[in-house]
Amino acid sequence: MMKLLIVAATKLEIEPYLEFIRSKPDTVDILIGGVGMVATSYELGKKLLSTKYDALLNVGIAGSFDPDLQLGTVVRVKSDTFSELGAEDANNFLSIDEMGFGNSAYHENAALFMKYHSISSLREVKGITVNTVHGNTNSIDTVSKRLKPETESMEGAAVFYAAQREGISCIQVRSISNLVEKRNRSNWQVGLAIKNLNDWLISFDSEFFL
Repeated sequence: MMKLLIVAATKLEIEPYLEFIRSKPDTVDILIGGVGMVATSYELGKKLLSTKYDALLNVGIAGSFDPDLQLGTVVRVKSDTFSELGAEDANNFLSIDEMGFGNSAYHENAALFMKYHSISSLREVKGITVNTVHGNTNSIDTVSKRLKPETESMEGAAVFYAAQREGISCIQVRSISNLVEKRNRSNWQVGLAIKNLNDWLISFDSEFFL
């Protein structure tokens, strides 16, 4: 069996799963990395220096740019982009790729995971990773036209980056908590997203330890 590390930004997002595995004899390793790509990169870097893993599973909630993607839907983010990594050139944005300084887009390495139906059956989406979640109509329109994302998070691409650099298999699974729109918390369904994410995690865990 592969040695797996599950990475989440906050304990809140996976609390029901943590309760579930407390009573189990076999558990995977868990890392609560903190909110944002900087905190996640630091904590994940420390963890990977101390322990060798075959695979990483990044989980959490996310916003959706696709109004047809129902709140609470659990998805697999196949590709993720550091959407703000670059430079402004008047009204244009230059990505770090265009500037010749590296890559902004990273992808899952899912081969080790695809034998699990709980993973292979998930809808596949394209994500972006941001420092500032979108809540302004103009910025939403701009990033939508430039990158055509379906979801956004604050950590996903950082986990993909670390996994690629270390040659570790990695996937990202997110549950949709809100539409990416003018900020309106009354429309969010964080509780539903967390419930569905943890139901999925428990289902995956049951397959993983079968």
